[in-house]
Amino acid sequence: QVQLVESGGGLVQAGGSLSLSCTASGRTFPTNIMGWFRQAPGKEREFVTAIAWSGGATVYANSVKGRFTISKDTTKNTVYLRMNSLKPEDTAVYYCAASRRVQITTTPPEYTYWGQGTQVTVSS
Repeated sequence: QVQLVESGGGLVQAGGSLSLSCTASGRTFPTNIMGWFRQAPGKEREFVTAIAWSGGATVYANSVKGRFTISKDTTKNTVYLRMNSLKPEDTAVYYCAASRRVQITTTPPEYTYWGQGTQVTVSS
């Protein structure tokens, strides 16, 4: 079993920045891919970005490309999400997730483990 714990959410003004972190514990092998998803009220959960533990390949949703950066620290079993130039439409609960897939996937059902979520609110 893998446990994922997110931290770092909060309230920020439009144009501001926030950083999230997600630490994995437990039997982390073989979770090959770590992803961030978000869900706004009344909307489906959507893919934000993901990174491969091995090699560090990344994928971003078009809506965050150039503004968000995912990174990892394998020594700490932690992934980070740096969010710059935040917009009100980025407001959502952000979830960290782990997948056993070999290649990065953007589909929520292909992620086996999920964190509890952290609220990000961007005011206009």
